[in-house]
Amino acid sequence: MEPPEDKRTPLDEAEGIILRWDSTASEEARDRMIFESDRSEVDRYLQAVDEIQRSLSSISDNENSDDNSLNSTIQIAMARLEDEFRNILLSHTAPLETDSLSCPFDPSSSTHSHSHSQIDIQEEENLSASFNMNLSLNLTQQQEEQEEGEGDAIADSTSSRSSYRSTSSIREIDLVPSDAVYDLRSIAERMITAGYLRECIQVYGTVRKSAVDSSFRRLGIEKLSIGDVQRLEWDQLEAKIRRWIRAAKVCVRVLFASEKKLCEQVFERLGTDIDDACFVETVKGPAIQLFNLFEAISISRRSPEKMFKILDLHDALMGLIPDIDIVFEAKSSESIRIQAAEILSRLAEAARGILSEFENAVLREPSRVPVPGGTIHPLTRYVMNYISLISDYKQTLIELIVSKPSTGSRYGSDPTTPDMEFADELEGKTPLALHLIWVIVTLQFNLEGKSKHYKDASLAHLFMMNNVHYIVQKVKGSPELREMIGDDYLKKLTGKFRQAATNYQRATWVRVLYCLRDEGLHVSGSFSSGVSKSALRERFKSFNAMFEDVHRNQAMWLVPDVQLREELRISISEKLLPAYRSFLGRFRSHIESGKHPENYIKYSAEDLETAVLDFFEGYPVSQNIRRRSQ
Repeated sequence: MEPPEDKRTPLDEAEGIILRWDSTASEEARDRMIFESDRSEVDRYLQAVDEIQRSLSSISDNENSDDNSLNSTIQIAMARLEDEFRNILLSHTAPLETDSLSCPFDPSSSTHSHSHSQIDIQEEENLSASFNMNLSLNLTQQQEEQEEGEGDAIADSTSSRSSYRSTSSIREIDLVPSDAVYDLRSIAERMITAGYLRECIQVYGTVRKSAVDSSFRRLGIEKLSIGDVQRLEWDQLEAKIRRWIRAAKVCVRVLFASEKKLCEQVFERLGTDIDDACFVETVKGPAIQLFNLFEAISISRRSPEKMFKILDLHDALMGLIPDIDIVFEAKSSESIRIQAAEILSRLAEAARGILSEFENAVLREPSRVPVPGGTIHPLTRYVMNYISLISDYKQTLIELIVSKPSTGSRYGSDPTTPDMEFADELEGKTPLALHLIWVIVTLQFNLEGKSKHYKDASLAHLFMMNNVHYIVQKVKGSPELREMIGDDYLKKLTGKFRQAATNYQRATWVRVLYCLRDEGLHVSGSFSSGVSKSALRERFKSFNAMFEDVHRNQAMWLVPDVQLREELRISISEKLLPAYRSFLGRFRSHIESGKHPENYIKYSAEDLETAVLDFFEGYPVSQNIRRRSQ
């Protein structure tokens, strides 16, 4: 029987308030939440809890009956507060908006200009099987950037309530409004005082982890184990990586930082490291899930097409490390900091290993079928686009590549490896620059081997001229690559290109021009001296046959660079036309005075000049050279 109202003590009133809100005994208590009621009701309940706790602290050991009664009452109160705590958290766990939870300014990020590095996919499809490279590598990121519009970021709880404090890169959003934070802290303080810390942390962690998981889904972060990631095809994985990078920045700098702030608002100074414990309970699982994606790629099978996404991941994680150290600064979060640092190290090692494997792949690429017309080999295009893009990442790679390449030596006995001595023009260069030069050296060495598969020596030289010219142009076209390789080595490359062009002209035109020599045409004897008409007729026939053969074949050869093609034609004309005009001028009369001169003097100098314009277009021409009227 309850005491009369005027005889009730504050403890009796407190117990009455607690029992009135016992949801196990009252349907009304089950249907209503205290913290959704009038503020005065909230205050009365919290004061009642405080009164019970004060009484518990002051009861002596021999007052067991009161002690048991109060313990029962405080258990009822804690169960109720746990429900209220959960309800407040759930009420303010709306999905975050996509517009404002965007990645804050990243002072450490760098942009890589990839627009010039689009690889010609068609030309490389035939090479991919033997080269063991994914030649469908798309070195531009324009399409990826377009795909990011749907999932780059998430947002504040509501625009009307959102506020944040911002450092250079971390942005902390108010996930829960200040009045709700006050209520959560009021409940947490009483649960902890009553010895219900574990229950409080469990409720908090469960609700907030669910909110983080929801944000992950909005960011497009899937629940994938390391094994799941490694089983994905690279083209599938490549499409996800950029989204993961953006999501990682949002997660560390906004989502995790904001969760840490909320833990501090609710739990700071309520006990030793309680706020840190709640934070770890909330985000450790999601953080591991996020970093598993990075880790899976860092330990995956190495191949050249993975280089640039691995560098993107490395740059992103490197930029995040200072923020990770701030957000996960507590001792309880040490494992997350260590995991991030270890993944960064593995990504760096993966990049070094891929560069080494790329160099070896360039050297050993085994295709033996000559490319038609002596044009630029797909390997050349691939390699030069690849190293042009490497040069775009030079700031990262200069730090990662710290040792010189393992190269051949002119004193070595391995005929399958080119020589590369670190001569004067290479002194003072960074290890990265030496690696890029070594790639070019091995590419040229491989191309020289491929040129030997051409049966026509002239075509072999044209092939080398085309490919070395392409190498030179790619170096000149990339300021970063040219700066690293240096003008001294570029001059050496240019010299090799010019030598290949000279070799082509010698192999083709020396024998043609040899027909226009005077030797063997003049006869002398006791009765007459002059020109042997039969020898002269044979000489014209030989010239005509040789030029027609060269014209027919070399019209089908290809010099894809327009300027180079024109320069080569001019050079041919400058040697051929004066020699032919001179020969024709000296000996035309001897042929025209005989029978059927048109069978021997078939072409004018202008006809030859026109025919030279057919050279190196890559198309067959008619059997007969177009002739002007003479």
